[in-house]
Amino acid sequence: MMFKKTLMAMALGGTVAATAQAGEVEVLHWWTSGGEARSIAVLKEMVQDAGHTWKDFAVAGGGGENAYTVLRSRAVSGNPPAAAQIKGLEIQEWGDLGFLASLEDVANENNWDQVLPEVVSDVMKHDGDYVAAPVNVHRVNWMWANPDVFENAGVEMPTTLDELWDAADQLKAAGVTPIAHGGQPWQDATTFESIVLAVGGADFFADVFVDHDAEALESDTMTQAFREFKKVKDYIDRGAPGRDWNVATSMVIRGEAAMQFMGDWAKGEFTAANMTPGEDYACLPFPGTQGEFTFNIDSLAMFKQRTASNSEAQMKMAELVLSPEFQETFNLNKGSIPARTDMDMSAFDSCALASMDTFKQTANSGEGLVPSMAHGMSTTSTVQGAIYDTVTEFFNSDMSAEDATTRLARAIRAAQ
Repeated sequence: MMFKKTLMAMALGGTVAATAQAGEVEVLHWWTSGGEARSIAVLKEMVQDAGHTWKDFAVAGGGGENAYTVLRSRAVSGNPPAAAQIKGLEIQEWGDLGFLASLEDVANENNWDQVLPEVVSDVMKHDGDYVAAPVNVHRVNWMWANPDVFENAGVEMPTTLDELWDAADQLKAAGVTPIAHGGQPWQDATTFESIVLAVGGADFFADVFVDHDAEALESDTMTQAFREFKKVKDYIDRGAPGRDWNVATSMVIRGEAAMQFMGDWAKGEFTAANMTPGEDYACLPFPGTQGEFTFNIDSLAMFKQRTASNSEAQMKMAELVLSPEFQETFNLNKGSIPARTDMDMSAFDSCALASMDTFKQTANSGEGLVPSMAHGMSTTSTVQGAIYDTVTEFFNSDMSAEDATTRLARAIRAAQ
């Protein structure tokens, strides 16, 4: 509580001086991999071409945890960056503290409400005003497969959970590691949430991971999801514990494993290996989740600035983030799809086209589109951590599915 009071006091101290000139935007982010770095470099060039200065503040490692630590420190000292890579409910938390700048003028001038699906714009708004700009939409519930491995083993690619376990048995009998997995909590949670979606459907997924409904959490459906999740362990190799996700992807690329369950950022690894989707590798919805879309949205939240020039530069950058030019460049490199749905997709591959089709379909119908728990879109970081702990402990022990169900419900209640 004291930390929040300190932050609010610092936020109230951030005033904008009445000057108008070329400004500076300092951007805190963790887009440091090859494709990501190239993408953010394009935004830097666009900001500079608009007459402003870009100050890069890249904080690598930790999936954003390190960057959040730095951001909190900067905010307490009264010197937050112009923009920070923040997503999901974190945006609302910073907005509640009074730190974020309104982007309503930019949004209205550039018709953001018309080009962004409501599910995206809702995440970017605080108290009805845009305070963040989305850079992309990731689909999390993907299966990445090596078709040669399946073909050589005489196995069909699975489209349901029952088919998945049947295929895994056949692959294992053929001497192949069926599933490439990295035994890290967030990767365990990524696979677990896809299984929950496959077992219970989108409404049940939302009941559990968004609303934390007690009846859903303690249901037989939840127990069945845990039971199905534990089956994954029978089909991974001994080197899985602690393995990074991209190393698991490389196993599929090299034919050492048949498939991986991972978001569409994995596609960048296949692209870097000069592989073509539909030929050298396959991208399929996680078995049992066809027509459903678990989303993870990266975004830049804008912090109140002390000078008019820096505020002007910040607003220009927000405008550029949603420009078709940047949306195309960033997402081609990242493996994701543009946040805006009016884009020309001719430069994108078959995986991205399939992703955009499902995204539009679920966004328009209001059915099948759910926020990722594993990637910070559906709940608070505290609840997410409680889910991580339970899921990983279950996966790496002899805990029963019934006990896991009870523990998860209890852990979520305690974390709320």
